[in-house]
Amino acid sequence: MAETSVKVDNVYMMFNLSKNKQTSLKEYVIDMVKGNLFFDEFWALENVSFELKRGESMGLVGVNGSGKSTLLRLIAGIMEPTYGTIYTKGTIAPLIALGGGFEPTLSARENVYLNGAMHGHSTEFMRKRFDDIISFAELEEFVDVPIKNFSSGMLARLGFSIATSVHADIVIADEVLSVGDARFRKKCETRIANLLKEGTTVLYVSHNVNSVVKMCKKALWLEKGRVIQNGNARDVCIAYKRYIEEQTRLAKESQKIKNEKA
Repeated sequence: MAETSVKVDNVYMMFNLSKNKQTSLKEYVIDMVKGNLFFDEFWALENVSFELKRGESMGLVGVNGSGKSTLLRLIAGIMEPTYGTIYTKGTIAPLIALGGGFEPTLSARENVYLNGAMHGHSTEFMRKRFDDIISFAELEEFVDVPIKNFSSGMLARLGFSIATSVHADIVIADEVLSVGDARFRKKCETRIANLLKEGTTVLYVSHNVNSVVKMCKKALWLEKGRVIQNGNARDVCIAYKRYIEEQTRLAKESQKIKNEKA
């Protein structure tokens, strides 16, 4: 039996949202000193549980604000849950924010080594993989250009190439394939498929349900921080797509009624 790679057990995540209407940092500090800060509790995740074995892939679907990115950040160890436990086995390569872990004023070359160091990899380790990273990202002509001059597509290619070249046990990808052309997305899908064959565990977020079905065997549908459905990727994505279509239809009907009353 394959060993557990990721286990999320009864996880809750709460954020404090300020009820004050400060318009400047100065006003915020004054309210804080006077003890006049008040907060609302916002539960970004509630009672989320699932388990992934080594070499399994899971897609996360849900509308913006449903808790997908928060969940990925918890699994990556960037944050800790308010309640519940998260277990991961092995190294993690998180690709969560476009340009995350990069220094804009440094070149692509320098950022490869910087990003590697941030995830515990030595200079020698990254040097052995450097040519392959740049080649896969198709940035040979821009290797010594500061990445502040890169397009979003170039940043996405570099980030994806690094994350999938360091032989991590777990790869976390949040909307990384939404940037760039179809040809490069196909190239990324092929690489992820190869990683899965090698035993890498993949967590993948996308608004494109067809991409989730193609890339993942499992899927988790989140809505307002709660699990709506967890299981076979195709089944989950079909249910989610129907939900979105129904919500879109209702919104159009509501707008039509408002227009008729106007």
